[in-house]
Amino acid sequence: MTRECKITGKKTRRGYSYTIRGIAKKKKGIGLKITGKTKRRFKPNLKKKRIWDPETKRYVRMVVSAAALRTMTKKGVSATLRKAHSTS
Repeated sequence: MTRECKITGKKTRRGYSYTIRGIAKKKKGIGLKITGKTKRRFKPNLKKKRIWDPETKRYVRMVVSAAALRTMTKKGVSATLRKAHSTS
């Protein structure tokens, strides 16, 4: 199972964690310097949810992000599910 939201399409992204040292210029230092760079992953805030679909009158089990849950609350469950099924 991939770490991907079925509605918004959010998935794991890659980036870096920077190690810095020095004193900031606004604190009268010479400035901050990057001394190291470590790879890291940014994971989406995913939840496994049973969502009631009023059109089909049954529960649908989905892996959705917290942002998708807010979208469902705002726009309605059936409209959001219809859009998700049409794109996939």
